[in-house]
Amino acid sequence: MVLDLRRSPRAKADLIDIWRYIARDNDAAADRLSDRPEAGRPRPELHADLRSFPVGNYIIFYTFDGTALTVVRVLSGFRDISEDFLR
Repeated sequence: MVLDLRRSPRAKADLIDIWRYIARDNDAAADRLSDRPEAGRPRPELHADLRSFPVGNYIIFYTFDGTALTVVRVLSGFRDISEDFLR
């Protein structure tokens, strides 16, 4: 199943900041998410429909509506996620 992958403006900025560090893992992570988008951890403490999926030292935050997976943020796993996510 091929999904429509969308990125918010914040997610695009996050990816630009860290692209060199996770580029080699990004395709594999996208493949894993497109095969099993429900595999990500639900994150109701941040938003009702949000899920997260770790890739190396980073966490991809996304939503899935049954047909499209939208990357919302990509943050370092070492950051205070709740504080950074809400900025």
